[in-house]
Amino acid sequence: MTLKIFNVLGREKQDFKPIKDDQIGVYVCGPTVYDDAHLGHARSYVSFDLVIRWLRYSGYNVLYVQNITDVGHLTDDGDQGDDKILKRAAKLQAKPMQIVETYTRNYFRDMDALGVLRPDISPRASGHIPEQIKMIQTLIDKGHAYEAGGSVYFDVSSDDDYGKLSNRKVEHQDEGTREAVRDEKRSPQDFALWKKAEPNHILRWDSPWGEGFPGWHIECSAMSKKYLGTNFDIHGGGIDNIFPHNECEIAQSESANEESFANYWMLVGTLKVPDPFDGTPVKMGKSLGNFVTIQQALAANRPEVIRMFVFSAHYSNPVTYSEDSLTAARSGWERIYNAATLVQQSLDNAPDSDAGADFQTTIDKVRADFTAAMNDDFNAPKAIAALQEFTREVNSLLNSDSEVGKPMLEAIHKVYTDLGGEVLGIIPAAEGDSSSGDAEREGKLIELLIQMRADARKNKDFATSDRIRDELAAAGVVLEDRADGTVWKLN
Repeated sequence: MTLKIFNVLGREKQDFKPIKDDQIGVYVCGPTVYDDAHLGHARSYVSFDLVIRWLRYSGYNVLYVQNITDVGHLTDDGDQGDDKILKRAAKLQAKPMQIVETYTRNYFRDMDALGVLRPDISPRASGHIPEQIKMIQTLIDKGHAYEAGGSVYFDVSSDDDYGKLSNRKVEHQDEGTREAVRDEKRSPQDFALWKKAEPNHILRWDSPWGEGFPGWHIECSAMSKKYLGTNFDIHGGGIDNIFPHNECEIAQSESANEESFANYWMLVGTLKVPDPFDGTPVKMGKSLGNFVTIQQALAANRPEVIRMFVFSAHYSNPVTYSEDSLTAARSGWERIYNAATLVQQSLDNAPDSDAGADFQTTIDKVRADFTAAMNDDFNAPKAIAALQEFTREVNSLLNSDSEVGKPMLEAIHKVYTDLGGEVLGIIPAAEGDSSSGDAEREGKLIELLIQMRADARKNKDFATSDRIRDELAAAGVVLEDRADGTVWKLN
């Protein structure tokens, strides 16, 4: 089945046709590192983690670029307000680059904890000022930008296609609705490529137009061009940034390079939380003060559960965060994880025979259903549903009186490690893999306690045996003594 992607540029699902056979270029707008990441960020970057995982699992060679914004992102997301990093630095009485380093480290710490694979390249905006200045000068030379009072603005009227991503037309935008009309602009819709630095502005660089700093939008255009070229395959981000950020990226990139920017645009839906007064879902965000940081979420939930929650809705749709939604995600994950664990435990004493070989039909079906779901615009909820149905069949097989040989158990186990582990990232990696995480370590501890309990029973030390069983039960680990040994599952 051909991979299909809903292309926001065109508003339709399209067959994916890479520019090159040997490599796919993907650029995703990264975080502005002025504070700790919250679950809204997790929703976006876990979603794109699944995209990258599936592309690579499908055999594509992916070059994944995700930037770090460490300058130029103003508080109104446009041309007005304070630089978010400078504002945070002033509040904490720290240097701007202290803020950047602290929250960049925290961001990667949180992504690592969630099992999000690191990008191949994580360029910083402040490290690519020359590339941005060069692109701005190109836009001036081609008549798409102009200098005014030490700042440089993109002339929106010079681009007939401006608004094609967000379906906004310049003539329908009321003057002054997004910002106060600046006298130095030719039109209120024009946006900043370079901003003149006022005397108290710490982050500043020399340029042909005087000391200043780049606009937020030009950063992504310059960095994506440097690492992926003027035309690449997939551009990702959050739906909240479709305007002005993504729209301005397209306009300045295509005006400067005179060719199409990104072929496919994928935008992640908003993460919402219930309003405390009437329960109406509203956007989670720092400005509203209704956010939950990733660290706070991880203190109460396993990372696999947070991933399951993210996958409970299609990446392009909004999803509401609540305790009930986390509980449902936890229950769904435990069913899959417990089955995968039971399969692995059963391998130790399984006969080396072809017993249970007819279960291969079920394996073929789950792989086909999972593949169909993922190739249909990365439909994670359907992929999860296929794995849940497979888990129901696995539990039925293992709880029956039928013998299952080691080859079939290994085939079942590979379904979980391939689809649940390599693709979804909800099953710990194989032993010895450095990315296996907390779940594998906890499993080893449980196995050690089970062995200690077995030794105690063998020595007729039933008090110790019962205590281990009770303590594990209190921790949510249920033991089941069978003729072929003791197995465990999470409760």
